[in-house]
Amino acid sequence: MKARRGWAWPLVPLYAAGLAAKDGLRRAGGLRTRKLQWPVVSVGSLSAGGAGKTPVVIALAELLRGRGWDFDVLTRGFGREGSGVERVSSHTAEAALRFGDEPVLLAQRLRVPVWVGADRFAAGAASESTGAATDVVRGVHLLDDGFQHRRLARAVDVVVVTEEDLDDALLPAGNRREPLTALGRADVVVLREEERGRIEARVRALMRAGAAIWTVRRTVEVPGATDGLSPNRGMVAFCGIARPENFVDTLRTGGARVVDSIAFPDHHRYTAGDMHQLTKFLQVRAGEAFITTEKDAVKLTPELRAQLEATAPVLVARLQASFLDLQEAVRELEARLR
Repeated sequence: MKARRGWAWPLVPLYAAGLAAKDGLRRAGGLRTRKLQWPVVSVGSLSAGGAGKTPVVIALAELLRGRGWDFDVLTRGFGREGSGVERVSSHTAEAALRFGDEPVLLAQRLRVPVWVGADRFAAGAASESTGAATDVVRGVHLLDDGFQHRRLARAVDVVVVTEEDLDDALLPAGNRREPLTALGRADVVVLREEERGRIEARVRALMRAGAAIWTVRRTVEVPGATDGLSPNRGMVAFCGIARPENFVDTLRTGGARVVDSIAFPDHHRYTAGDMHQLTKFLQVRAGEAFITTEKDAVKLTPELRAQLEATAPVLVARLQASFLDLQEAVRELEARLR
């Protein structure tokens, strides 16, 4: 096991003991699980970030939409300034601060109701209380980052697993939130196309009989050159995500010429000082454009974005996920929803 924070190894047994105590309470009936009217499809991971859940949520949403299902998204809204249960409005001023960056991104991409709240049952109940859930037979709640949120009953547990997760340590020394044996709860495990051959045997040994494995292909879309720059323009990448190196690697694999990159902390709140730093960095590296993730772009206010664009264009890379075994995924998902 690899530790990201070696100093925290002595705390890992305490964290593991807390997980075991919680499981014991659950088995004894001390932790209540509640069920919504619509079935719930949970998309989660073993890690505290960076597994690529959001593109998988979007891919599942498009799959459901294509099959005629109605759906919404329930999510926590990590780091949000708002409180309680709220429906995301991506047009609200500084929406990413109020609702969280990922909820705003999901609302913009999917154009469906996205509800935020630490209590996802309350979020789902608020959605259903609008009356939409009682009018539609083929309705689904998509639960974002829900594998550890076991207070809400679900029809399908989809877990995104990466090779890095399998070799990571538990929190706080690593980023893994649960032991690998937790994969025994999964109905479906999603693996990346480029990693499946190396890790499938290890993952299957942890899964229960009857659970499925789906393969996802990740691609990145970089906006075309409408700004007069050469197709081979040099770009400075910046992001505030859990695994920034994956973003840069994906850009380069997709053919982008990244001259350098700056990584901010996950869910970073950008400031005018950050924009000044990025501008100076681009000038030193002779870059021709900035490029960032969709999740970071929603956190750039018009004023912050204008500060960058005074120096160079700001491009937003869209990370796409698609299921290679699409028909199998459709059959498995709809069978469990029925």
